[in-house]
Amino acid sequence: MTYFTADTTTIKDLFTLSAADISLSSLLICTACSLVIGAVVAAVFCRRQRTSRGYALTLALLPAIVQMVIMLVNGNIGTGVAVMGAFSLVRFRSAPGSAREICAIFLTMAAGLACGTQHLAAALIFTAVICAAALIYDKLGLAGGNDEKHLKITIPESLDYSGAFTDIFEKYTNTYELCSVKTTNMGSLFKLDYAIVLKAPSLEKTMIDELRTRNANLEIVCGREEAKSCDQL
Repeated sequence: MTYFTADTTTIKDLFTLSAADISLSSLLICTACSLVIGAVVAAVFCRRQRTSRGYALTLALLPAIVQMVIMLVNGNIGTGVAVMGAFSLVRFRSAPGSAREICAIFLTMAAGLACGTQHLAAALIFTAVICAAALIYDKLGLAGGNDEKHLKITIPESLDYSGAFTDIFEKYTNTYELCSVKTTNMGSLFKLDYAIVLKAPSLEKTMIDELRTRNANLEIVCGREEAKSCDQL
């Protein structure tokens, strides 16, 4: 009784890219194009942003990874189902990123799909147009977010925080929003977290001085939100 059948595939065949599937030249050209696109997207979307090195590296390499997956599927329904099942096992346990970060990730995935289907001209033109639009919008101030700071104010429990600092914020900020309220020190103190955009950076100290006279000279922290670590991406 025969349990095994002869396999005509040799070790040499396993390391050979057949013309019917993927040619070596097309693989190298598409991968090079994907890496160039990833580097451009990372440079544009990480410009003047407090992002981690892991996020920039992800943007740079994601197009090449998506391109390789698409080239391997290459119209094969069985392979496509297997790839879909493998990716469905992945659980993203990190916190969601900002809208700008999600947009950059979708751009790199779209470029990777275009490179994987060997539409290199479309991938290059599309990436160039989107990156140029992002730079123009950023220059015009439509992107926003760069001047936003987080202001944390500690106040005594006797102070009504609902409108305690409204006049100061209207004087020194363009926009302000109370994001969270937290009790501390056995409930005797409140910690307020505001998102503010100052009218001018030079007004920060003057604003803090006026806030100190209002919150009984308790702790005040003003700064930008910390960049995400690699584990959060």
